[in-house]
Amino acid sequence: MKFENRTQDLGPVRRRVAVGATAAVLGITAVLGSGLATAAHADTATTLTGIILGVGADESQRAVSWYSSTDTPQLVQVVPTAKLKHGQFDKHATTFAATLTANTVNGGYNAHATIDGLKKKTAYSYRVGHEGAWSATYSFETQDFTGDFDFLFFGDPQIGASGDVAKDGAGWADTLNVALAANPDAALLVSGGDQVESANNETQWNAFLGSDKLRQYPWAATIGNHDVGGKAYEQHFWTPNTDRSTAYYNGDAATRSGGDYWYEYNDVLFIDLNSNAYASGADAAHIDYVTKVIDEHGDDAKYTVLVYHHSIYSPASHANDSDNIQRRKDFPAAFSNLGVDLVLQGHDHAYTRSYLIKNGQKANAAEKPGAAQVTQGPGGVVYVTANSASGSKYYNLTAPDTTKDPNYGPDPLNPKSHWANSVENQEHVRTYVKVQVRDDKLVVENLRSGTCAAPNAAVELGQEDWCGPDSGASAAQPVGSAVDKVVIRPYDDKGHHGHKGESSWLQ
Repeated sequence: MKFENRTQDLGPVRRRVAVGATAAVLGITAVLGSGLATAAHADTATTLTGIILGVGADESQRAVSWYSSTDTPQLVQVVPTAKLKHGQFDKHATTFAATLTANTVNGGYNAHATIDGLKKKTAYSYRVGHEGAWSATYSFETQDFTGDFDFLFFGDPQIGASGDVAKDGAGWADTLNVALAANPDAALLVSGGDQVESANNETQWNAFLGSDKLRQYPWAATIGNHDVGGKAYEQHFWTPNTDRSTAYYNGDAATRSGGDYWYEYNDVLFIDLNSNAYASGADAAHIDYVTKVIDEHGDDAKYTVLVYHHSIYSPASHANDSDNIQRRKDFPAAFSNLGVDLVLQGHDHAYTRSYLIKNGQKANAAEKPGAAQVTQGPGGVVYVTANSASGSKYYNLTAPDTTKDPNYGPDPLNPKSHWANSVENQEHVRTYVKVQVRDDKLVVENLRSGTCAAPNAAVELGQEDWCGPDSGASAAQPVGSAVDKVVIRPYDDKGHHGHKGESSWLQ
């Protein structure tokens, strides 16, 4: 993407990856009271809403997206916070011209720009708009560009699923507050999909986007089945390196959203798939996409993390959906062969952590349920499904049912669980997943962000008749306590997997 009106470099740029130059970029809504964040000192012609910070193609970039009521040329202004004097963006500020496109859902325009050339371990402040119509000022901070970092993964806020948008939004905002108070240096917020219940419902989007945390930490969007049914997902999120070809899209490009994309952060290659597209060869196309990205960029990465919405090792009501049965056949061997380390999923509103899975089977028959540490071995992949981060909807765990899928039966070591899963958990309390990336390990934790008390919409509204561990037999555990924690050791204990895709992965 070519940025005009750029007045000053922010620092050296590490050009490991290319930004998708023609990708559509769109804004998210910052909620202030009524749900609209009107530009500070705005003229009467331009109203700015929906400001959100997103991921760029690598750690030296951030994307900013927003809504505008007019197509007046607009900018992002960025300045190191230490040089922001009395709130003024002066000669130290850098400007990036925004791309505007028509908003086909609710009128106006979507704007986006990519902030490039960021320096490591630096606080920045930014605003969007144009002279006479600037937004409020927001801030973010970069971390080190090499070495250890943490990111947070959130399952299905699905605002509106309980029928009470305000309660769902309150639970979601509380999870963000809890998670980021405990992890203020988190580098990324990664989505499991289903941001809202109804794809084009802007009231739900406003509530989803109400927290300023989404303007302070980069959100890596994932499209869920409730997001795919309209254009608002694309009009709210810009994603780097996005391929919206038919095979990755699942629907009419004029009315629906989709696409696969990838980015790198501190030697981790993240690949995000639109798992709504699965039929008519789409799964094979996804595998081709992952293969191509790993072939081109895997040598730069110590770990590869895949993210998509539909949990193939689902523990709950979607366990034996026909599309999930198909994905269980299509994906696992390919992911093992490609050297994928971790797969993050949503959709089932319950938590699971798989055993190490190799080629669609348990890699080590002796691995015990709930093991606190595992060592990959070649081809070993861990699959994690996130619970609800908002409390808007939970799904209870289901018993394995071989009449629906003979290949997804009980775990011989724990017959109440499905064979693939080391841990299955549902307490009807909000949780989020923390992933620590270290040179010699990945650490995955599922942490409670709420209790049985409000905000917890599904429980508050009586949609669940129990709450707490052991199907409500035990008292709710405190906020911040761990449901599950596992240390994943790479197979050579150094994190280096060699050349991806070699036949040795299957030996």
